[in-house]
Amino acid sequence: MGETSMGAAVLCLGALAWLLGSRPHGARRARLLLAGGGVVATGPPAWERALAQLRRRCDRVGAEWAALGAGVVIALWGASVLPVVAGAAGVPVLRRVRLARQARRVRERRADAVIALCGTLAGEVRAGRQPGAALLRAAADSGGLGAARAAVVAAARFGGDVPGALAVAARRPGAEGLLGLAACWRVAVDQGAGLAAGLDRLDGALRAERDQRADLRAQLAGARATTVLLAALPALGLLFGTAMDADPLRVLLHSGAGLGCLVTGAVLEAAGMWWATRIVRGAEAV
Repeated sequence: MGETSMGAAVLCLGALAWLLGSRPHGARRARLLLAGGGVVATGPPAWERALAQLRRRCDRVGAEWAALGAGVVIALWGASVLPVVAGAAGVPVLRRVRLARQARRVRERRADAVIALCGTLAGEVRAGRQPGAALLRAAADSGGLGAARAAVVAAARFGGDVPGALAVAARRPGAEGLLGLAACWRVAVDQGAGLAAGLDRLDGALRAERDQRADLRAQLAGARATTVLLAALPALGLLFGTAMDADPLRVLLHSGAGLGCLVTGAVLEAAGMWWATRIVRGAEAV
């Protein structure tokens, strides 16, 4: 009970510090708005910036190693080596999850860059530039081409196969929209069609697809939160058992029945997480 009370007190103090730290920011913003003077900062508060910086550092270092650290702490607490083994087994799984999340972010940024490239190119062509010069100008201002930018720029500058270079660049995840750009370029050059009109339609289609993905992700946020909550319920049960002086770690780690319950629960937990993740990914792929 003493350890639980101390943990609750620490959480309360942390919440109080967060409220006290965020109150001056809101009060200052209200004073500036009501007074009509000064410039109100529209950026995120300091705690959000600190949290984002912590996430970036964790991505660089590898947050999956926290599972091993937690396993060591629980092993020392429960006087058993099994939590260390479980933490070590969770490291590659969490690494795979982290890398998949990073790949998704890179894919989304690349898709946004392709949309910006199409919009910029359409504006340059509409302003009177030749397609080759417009592509050179748009490619210089956009990162949508990625590592294939040099080949596309060289093809546009020296009269090479621009659609082929764009098709090669479109092989990277998130840059599939460059296939549409290659098709518009080929039709405009071979048949004399308006490149700007085709680029406008392509830009609208890519934006609509991006908005649809964002809307679907927002609708699935509740399902993801429910999955995380269900995954955290066993840990919450252990905390409640410890608060009631039931010593669940000793029962789970140092008795035959407890070990059987632990293995069965871990298998069911892993199966449930896998099934829930599969459902969410299947909904995203529709």
